[in-house]
Amino acid sequence: MNPAAPDLTARIARLFVYPVKSCAGVEVREAALTETGLDLDRAWMVVDSNDNFVTQRELPRMALIRPQIKLNEVILRAPGMLALHLSIDTVEEAVRVTVWDEEVPAFDMGATAAQWFTDFLGRPLRLVRFDPEHNRASDKDWTGGAEALNQFTDGFPLLVTSTASLEMLNEKLVAGGHAAIGIERFRPNIVLEGVQAHDEDRIELLRIAADDGEVVLRMVKPCTRCPIPDIDPATAAVDPIVTDTLQGYRRNPRMGGRMTFAMNAIVVQGFERTLKPGQAATADIQFD
Repeated sequence: MNPAAPDLTARIARLFVYPVKSCAGVEVREAALTETGLDLDRAWMVVDSNDNFVTQRELPRMALIRPQIKLNEVILRAPGMLALHLSIDTVEEAVRVTVWDEEVPAFDMGATAAQWFTDFLGRPLRLVRFDPEHNRASDKDWTGGAEALNQFTDGFPLLVTSTASLEMLNEKLVAGGHAAIGIERFRPNIVLEGVQAHDEDRIELLRIAADDGEVVLRMVKPCTRCPIPDIDPATAAVDPIVTDTLQGYRRNPRMGGRMTFAMNAIVVQGFERTLKPGQAATADIQFD
């Protein structure tokens, strides 16, 4: 007998990496899958004078900082600023920093980077690099006990959504007299196409046919949304209409009625394989 056909077929439409936590993302044509998610994703983070992380939540202008990934460096650009070049392989002194309620080891990126962020964002800040020797694990209550590692993400290695989910939101925004928005506001790593709106919510295992072998991702937790999607990535202007619209139809009973959009995922199989737009994916629907 032939195995049953999967409930869902899809393709990778877009891939994004966010080298500096809460700064703009980089859309990439391919990305290596590491044990902490896509290569270089949230490898750097901005911290305040108390070594606590800062994000667009309190500093919306972080959205205007745009990275570019080169072979051996990441280049940061922002309005009115000279470019800041970060060597991928160079760090300075060891430090300890806090992301959410967790203190983790990191490396300071030096005085030049600190002054660049301080000048652009208007308060004393420093840039740090995650210590790759440290194992920062996702919440095992959600991973089913599996060890899934992160760098400076909020909690899980990957975030997955779909073009159809954004299209549904944009239909509601336009119907209410507002402008459509881009997927960048939701800061996904993987955007699927060829599925219905929010099918990603209903998947357990997503199987991707990478060129160098199968990649298997497990969707583990709906992503509860903070106000960051209300920040226009082109201007850093804040307008609550996105959150207000989502509140009308995206309250998730699995999350106690909180608003969700996209799914956090962990890697089950396929470390060191390469993801690219256009690769096919299949899944069985697990949740109604």
